Amino acid sequence: MNYKVINLPAMNRFFPLLTPAIVAIFASSCYEVEETIANITVVRIDAVGEEIPVDEAEVRLYALGSLDQDFVGEPRFDTTQVTSDEGFTSFNFSEYYVGGQAGFAVLDIEVTKGALTGSGLIKIEEMETTEEKIIVE
Repeated sequence: MNYKVINLPAMNRFFPLLTPAIVAIFASSCYEVEETIANITVVRIDAVGEEIPVDEAEVRLYALGSLDQDFVGEPRFDTTQVTSDEGFTSFNFSEYYVGGQAGFAVLDIEVTKGALTGSGLIKIEEMETTEEKIIVE
């Protein structure tokens, strides 16, 4: 009995090995990290009840570390910016994002301009733009 040896082309031999590698390369390149942004608008309420943008107000976003009765932790975030003519400022936290983390941060907001002050909280979501309006009095 004579057996005939059939040589498969090289592509057919390597196809099962190359397919998962190619899929992994393309799947990983499709994942884009979006920016993690916190937008703050600062307004005051006039006598008629309308919102007036507050320009050049100092906006501070911060979060303290762990707290207990004897020790206040170091701030994890503590950054300050000044509002534009429209009472707007934007903070970019993209460099702090770590893939796979659940949630990003809840930060305190502190706003001052002369005698006007305001405060609040902002829950920043990873890879999203979060907005908050602060009223100063």
